[in-house]
Amino acid sequence: MTQTPTAHTPAQGEARAQFTVPAQHPMVTVLGSGDSLLRVIETAFPAADIHVRGNEIRVVGEPREVAMIQRLFDEMMLVLRTGQPMTEDAVERSIAMLRVSENGTSDGQETPAEVLTQNILSSRGRTIRPKTLNQKRYVDAIDKHTIVFGIGPAGTGKTYLAMAKAVQALQSKQVNRIILTRPAVEAGERLGFLPGTLYEKIDPYLRPLYDALHDMLDPDSIPRLMAAGTIEVAPLAYMRGRTLNDAFIILDEAQNTSPEQMKMFLTRLGFDSKIVITGDVTQVDLPSGTKSGLRQVQDILEGLDDVHFSRLSSQDVVRHKLVGRIVDAYEKYDDTHGTENGTHKGGRGKSGHKGK
Repeated sequence: MTQTPTAHTPAQGEARAQFTVPAQHPMVTVLGSGDSLLRVIETAFPAADIHVRGNEIRVVGEPREVAMIQRLFDEMMLVLRTGQPMTEDAVERSIAMLRVSENGTSDGQETPAEVLTQNILSSRGRTIRPKTLNQKRYVDAIDKHTIVFGIGPAGTGKTYLAMAKAVQALQSKQVNRIILTRPAVEAGERLGFLPGTLYEKIDPYLRPLYDALHDMLDPDSIPRLMAAGTIEVAPLAYMRGRTLNDAFIILDEAQNTSPEQMKMFLTRLGFDSKIVITGDVTQVDLPSGTKSGLRQVQDILEGLDDVHFSRLSSQDVVRHKLVGRIVDAYEKYDDTHGTENGTHKGGRGKSGHKGK
């Protein structure tokens, strides 16, 4: 689509643009069912005047906003040409990426279309893709580096995207097995106090990893792959003393590792393997006085060759919109009150506040 002159002269200080949607793309794919996508754009650019007639879209408004709307429609068309539909969420994220680029706060040249059309894994009729710029950079880092840390709040896709990359690596025979691990309960992994067999004790802490696997593989194939050792899901304590070769290894909930456990896990790395470590340093469940291995490792390994830290934020949350706002609200509260995760820094753990 290109900007074309119109018959009317815009008011002083205003710009005018006209876009023609190619005939092969029905207008409903551009504007959304019931104009839902158009409403997202109008809400994001309230000062701009957007009119649609047939397959033509006309925009009048402040020059920078008109230029950004033009870029937005161009990016949307690039996505639609791949056969991928645009959603309200995708339009909102595209606008956010364009604004970051416009403000000069982005250090890369990735466009919204490049982010939204990068396929990681297709399974059971759905395709897993990054949805934000930071997610794309996280996925790219996994391709480029041997050890990658994905650090960010809940809902940013840290574990899910790592799992998708692991399944992709297994299917393309880059690795022979996938190993998924989590610290069970707390860093002390005190399973003995829980009722039931060992499997029943550890299963609740590993269940999120199983759930993600079921999204990405034929559920009937998972027991077979696990029985063969091709996929292993185990608590972190089971990694001690092992060397893991030809494997894609994911450590989830790494904020609940002690410094000793983090060192132990990192030194399991064998030949032709890749490690992804994910965690949220704002949700540490360790007992008071125990330092998080994930917090410490950033000071130790930052800048080390072939080790990469990907940091995601509330802007990368892909759950309900309210989750991102909750994360921001907690950060604002902590900044104001000198707390962490809403509790006094000296009083972490189950009790919350430190006694006086």
